[in-house]
Amino acid sequence: MPKADVAIIGAGFAGSEAAWQLSRCGLRVRLYEMRPVRATEAHQSDHFAEPVCSNSFKSINPENAHGLLKAEMALQGCLMLSIAHDHAVPAGQALAVDRARFARAVTERVESLPGVEIRRGEVSGLEDLLRNHRAVIVASGPLTSPSLAGELVKLSGEGHLYFHDAIAPVVFTDSIDRKVIYAASRYGKGEADYLNCPLSEAQYRNFIAEILAAEKVAFHPFESLRAFEGCLPIEESAARGEMTLAFGAMKPVGLPDPETGKIPFAVVQLRQENLQATLYGLVGFQTKMTWPEQRRVFRGLPGFEQARFARLGSLHKNTFINAPALLDDDLALRSCDRLYFAGQLTGVEGYMESTAIGLYVARRVAARLTGREFPRPSGETMIGGLLRYLRDTPPERFQPMNASFGLVDAPRQKMRRERRRAFQSARALEEISRLEAGFWGKTVEGAPAGAVLSGNPGHRPETWAPERNN
Repeated sequence: MPKADVAIIGAGFAGSEAAWQLSRCGLRVRLYEMRPVRATEAHQSDHFAEPVCSNSFKSINPENAHGLLKAEMALQGCLMLSIAHDHAVPAGQALAVDRARFARAVTERVESLPGVEIRRGEVSGLEDLLRNHRAVIVASGPLTSPSLAGELVKLSGEGHLYFHDAIAPVVFTDSIDRKVIYAASRYGKGEADYLNCPLSEAQYRNFIAEILAAEKVAFHPFESLRAFEGCLPIEESAARGEMTLAFGAMKPVGLPDPETGKIPFAVVQLRQENLQATLYGLVGFQTKMTWPEQRRVFRGLPGFEQARFARLGSLHKNTFINAPALLDDDLALRSCDRLYFAGQLTGVEGYMESTAIGLYVARRVAARLTGREFPRPSGETMIGGLLRYLRDTPPERFQPMNASFGLVDAPRQKMRRERRRAFQSARALEEISRLEAGFWGKTVEGAPAGAVLSGNPGHRPETWAPERNN
């Protein structure tokens, strides 16, 4: 195997984004993807960056934690975000995509990147890659193959951690009763992009009873449920109390029935899954019920009597490492500083969070190999807050984390919440803009000729510019 600059294991959100960012910097990349040679428990195709659990990338409002993270990534020319906008479906204040078109477009784009070689097949060892590349990025994701996971355990000296992630069902739109199920977005914000199945109190309580009584998928003897709090199976939520879902995924607030003008006792929300609007996913209804039981229980909902399912829910094991115990500031293994980790494997949760970590690691690798300047973003940015979480959380308490304003430094002066979010957003984007200018605008002495590239910005700044609050 001839030497190349960087090997990336895994062509998911983080790996595909890292390949794009490194290609922009003129580096040679080998991107390894095991599908279709080896399948996973959750993917349905061999396309890169295939969304699995949901087609939603969450809020696009830069004064929301998820929206701010996207805004920061947009300023850095994030490829995944650009393609997501190109294949977006209506989702109110969220960014959601047509899964198949999005994944196909990512695959076609990454396969055409200059300096990027795609290799299909499972990577089970790291020694050869480290010997033949200047850096290796492991972005194999939460469904890392057992052989590679075993190799990582040997390298880290610790057992890997894991949790279980549950997938929500998807229903064919023409199989649900639109005389019962109505279109509305919460509080009337934006277009009526969501469908809502209203339940009376009696219907809700019966639904909860059916969920609890339904047969569940059995675990293997060596497994135990360790679910991520932001993606709990509905039966886990229901088991915490009869009203838990009424105040969670089935909360009816802001969704009056247009026929009666009244707020239902509870609702099941459905979000558009594809551009043709022929598929809708049940929002927040990840489940480990068996497939026959899912059909029976969900067809007991009002308007679902004849429902046909394009995909039923499932449960799969997600793998992640104990980042605070194992990784340095660049997310490289402390015992091998040419071996980097990116994406959900590091302990972030979410499509965009994974992408952001892939972007960051690629920038740090590029800075190291080309002499560019790219300091670690501070805790005043959302990505910096995530990185700080991966570094500073006590290892014994480490669990996967989504973007949250709780990770970002508060303003030094007191201000009202609505002004505080705008201030934090503007402050974060100013810092990211400075880092971006420094990364593309100058190199340190001795950098390779041609190391400074303008690159394709790959974003739409007008989408993200927040109002300033001086």
